[in-house]
Amino acid sequence: MRPSLALRMYTAQLTLFTRANCGLCDVAKARIDEVLKKRTVDYNEVDIIAEGNQKWRNMYEFDVPVLHVERVMHTYSKPNIVTEAQKLMHRFTVEEVEKLIDETEQGSA
Repeated sequence: MRPSLALRMYTAQLTLFTRANCGLCDVAKARIDEVLKKRTVDYNEVDIIAEGNQKWRNMYEFDVPVLHVERVMHTYSKPNIVTEAQKLMHRFTVEEVEKLIDETEQGSA
């Protein structure tokens, strides 16, 4: 069965908070790459050390990698985040990421 138009307007947005020279971050990126080969989601990375990311550095300096998964409603003008971020931290599996994406897109996360 195909999802209705209303359900297709909602997708997951993944944001990985990372930094250079972080072995756990490299593992997290590899796992997210596996997910991206199977799923269509919005994905971006935030280097917490980069200029302008002080807020994220203060929040996650000793916790990277951190993956935020949010439900996004796509409109004509821009995507709007409609849920609070669900988080996976440090070590996570491909299956955990996919499960959280499913829950987020369905609105149950």
